[in-house]
Amino acid sequence: MYDYKFVEVHVGSFTGKPKEDYQAIIREHALEGWRLHTFQPLPFLAGGQALKIQLIFEKELQ
Repeated sequence: MYDYKFVEVHVGSFTGKPKEDYQAIIREHALEGWRLHTFQPLPFLAGGQALKIQLIFEKELQ
């Protein structure tokens, strides 16, 4: 069985770039035993740009 953790990373509406260092977030969670399972772009603007990205981590329960 697995536990899941959801972390949102906001995206700049003009630049389309993440406002936070998502690679650092992934590394930090890896050190705590979490594995990046997938990511999901969340609500889109009219032009199709995501407002934020949800990182989904999983960890096997002991």
